[in-house]
Amino acid sequence: MHTFWKVFLPLLVAIDPPGVLSLFFSLTQGMEGAQKRRTAMTAVLTAFLTVLFFDIFGTSLLDFLGLSLWDFTLAGGLLLLVLSVADLLKNQDPKEAGRPSLLTGPIGAVPLGIPIIAGPATLTTSLIFSKTVSLPWALLALGVNMLLLFGILLMADRITRILGQTLSSAVGKIFSLLLAAIAIHLIHRGINGLMGIPGS
Repeated sequence: MHTFWKVFLPLLVAIDPPGVLSLFFSLTQGMEGAQKRRTAMTAVLTAFLTVLFFDIFGTSLLDFLGLSLWDFTLAGGLLLLVLSVADLLKNQDPKEAGRPSLLTGPIGAVPLGIPIIAGPATLTTSLIFSKTVSLPWALLALGVNMLLLFGILLMADRITRILGQTLSSAVGKIFSLLLAAIAIHLIHRGINGLMGIPGS
C-alpha cells in the first residue's frame, strides 16, 4: 500500500481536482443534468486513455529521440514548477467564474479531457512513476484518481454551492503549492540521475 500512496498522491496533486472542478462548473453552466454527466464521463475517459497511451509508449518516444528518463524527469520537474508557479500567481476574477461558458459544442474530450485533466502535469507525473516505480502501480493509481475525479465532477454543482467559488479557488492554490514541491523533488532526482548519484 505504501507504493500505491507514493504514486497516487502526486498524481492527485498533478490532476488538481479543485482546479478541474472549478473549470468544469464554469464550462458546463446552462447544461442539463444528463448532459453534464455525459460531459464528465467523456472528459475522464479521454484523459485516462491519453495518459494510458503516454505511459505505455512514452519510453519508446524518449528512446527514439535519444533522451534518457533522467532528461525527462529534469525537464518534467522544470515544467511542473513553471505551471505551478504560474497558477499560484494567476488571479481569478470571481465574476468570471460564474458566467456561462463561451464555448459551443461538445467540450468533454477537448478542452476538459485534454488538456485540462490530461495536461502536462498529469502526463509528466504519470510517465515518470510508470518508469521509476512500475507501470501497473501507475495505472492503478491513475484509475483510482480518475474514478475519484469522475465522482467529484458528478457532484460539481453541490460541491461548489457548499464550498463557494472563493474557497474552491483557495484549495486549488494549495494543490498548486504542493505541485511546486513535487516539481522541486523531480528536479533534484533528475540532476542526481544525470550525475550518477546513488539514491536518485
